[in-house]
Amino acid sequence: MKRFFAIIAVLAATMPSAISRTPDNTGKTPYVTKECRMDRSKLNIGTYILQPYARTEAHVKDLADCGIDFVIGLDNDRKTLDLFSKYGVGAVVSGVVPGWWGGDGDNAGKLEATNPLSKYEEQAAGFTDHPAIWGIDIGDEPSAVDFPYYGKVTAKVEQLFPNQFAYLNIYPNGASVAKSAEDQTVNQLGTTSYREYIAEYCKNVPMDYLSYDFYVFSWDDHQVHQMYDNLRIVADACTGTSRSMWIVVQVNSDKKENWISMNQLRFQAWTAMAFGTEVISWACYTAGWFHNQVLDEKGEKTQQYDKLKKVNAEIHALSEPYMKYRRISSALIGFEGTDWLEDVGQNSVNAYDNGTVSGLQADDGSPIVVGDMVARCGDGGRALFVTSADDPYDKAPKAHTILFKADGREVKASGPYGEVKLGKTPSGWYSCPLASNEAVLIEFSPR
Repeated sequence: MKRFFAIIAVLAATMPSAISRTPDNTGKTPYVTKECRMDRSKLNIGTYILQPYARTEAHVKDLADCGIDFVIGLDNDRKTLDLFSKYGVGAVVSGVVPGWWGGDGDNAGKLEATNPLSKYEEQAAGFTDHPAIWGIDIGDEPSAVDFPYYGKVTAKVEQLFPNQFAYLNIYPNGASVAKSAEDQTVNQLGTTSYREYIAEYCKNVPMDYLSYDFYVFSWDDHQVHQMYDNLRIVADACTGTSRSMWIVVQVNSDKKENWISMNQLRFQAWTAMAFGTEVISWACYTAGWFHNQVLDEKGEKTQQYDKLKKVNAEIHALSEPYMKYRRISSALIGFEGTDWLEDVGQNSVNAYDNGTVSGLQADDGSPIVVGDMVARCGDGGRALFVTSADDPYDKAPKAHTILFKADGREVKASGPYGEVKLGKTPSGWYSCPLASNEAVLIEFSPR
């Protein structure tokens, strides 16, 4: 989107190795096997853009206190990187290798001619490493026409930077598609469908993660139903190829008069986690694109700072038990009759059954999203990540209760503030309180 220009502005103003993953007993060979500095055994929270006016020690401390694990789009600013090391924050740096942005699609197919591998080697020769540099930004929202060459770029960057991973973010499903095969280079995706776009990424780009952005509260064509379909396509591709899903969501607004609420932050995060995401990045912490960032143009905190700090703390707390599991599927419960199923290639069900649980639903039939998960250690443990999805725009929050039966295993539930007490009737029905835009992880012991 507008990220490329924001990062260039940061650079102008200031003028592989691989990834540590927790074994998940899938039996599939990981794409990368060497160590890097990002701890992938935990759910990481990132953010885009830290402008020069927000790089004092106090600013960096506030960034860490806000629950941010890493910043995307930082230039190779040694003083700021030193502060990042002091406060345990990582950086994905831009400007170290040639940049790229897909834009409106006119660039499709031009990456190799514009950025030959020799350019990456030349620019890498001037790089000085720093322990706070976790990743190297290699581009944003490329066309699928360039994915085969991005495979070569990824391999080259992983080789040139033995302590970092290559960072690439791709289009959401709102990007334009080709009308025919002959028109592939005159559109953004370079394919005739988003599913094909994601398949081409998985085929050609040898990374063990897939990162994309989706700003559900911006633009008329980015609606809740479109968000669900995007999550479904990416999550299923990641599950099917043993990749980790990373997502960029919004803390800021495309309109000055709108401020994203705390519940809207939760809605984005919990829904992404119900589809198995392992990295959540917020756009934008300082000026980048849109309005109402976490810090204003003077580096002062806006109302978004306290909202984001609270929600990030909730995410980190709930992510501790969450990351013991990996997502195998996701379900939409109680969505019939809503506008949120339009063009979504997934049906809603009245209640969820998977052999471990049966009859799982909200007591009032309201929409919930369920992520079905299995223990990474392979001991047979199961979990459900459940979020109440009836009020994405934070207009009328309500209290709900989740009901389900279990198959005789021990059951426990965790929320952002610790253990959630479950009720149980003599007939075997469990009950769990869950208000709008809240989430709970329900764990089932190994058999």
